[in-house]
Amino acid sequence: MSLAGLTPIFAPAVASTTVPCDDRAWLHVKNTAGASMTVTLTATAKVRGQAVADTVVTVPATTGDKMIGPISAELYAGAVDGTCAVTYSSTASVTVAALRI
Repeated sequence: MSLAGLTPIFAPAVASTTVPCDDRAWLHVKNTAGASMTVTLTATAKVRGQAVADTVVTVPATTGDKMIGPISAELYAGAVDGTCAVTYSSTASVTVAALRI
């Protein structure tokens, strides 16, 4: 974020990708398709040996607009590169911006 203002750069969603993890990282997802879709952040954390559930967010159809985050490393950082794995149930007419505030 900036006091001068921020213009997010949106890109078409792809079926799966990774994004940086930290407590200031967010995804802004827009869905203009005629059907709702889901965004899944793969959780890697464990509590008392039990896996934490993935985060699944439904983005409504047509004018769906969701801000998802923070994408905490504590919950989502992968063992290999420390990024968060993200999957989209649909990519048609879906755009996304990875933001850090």
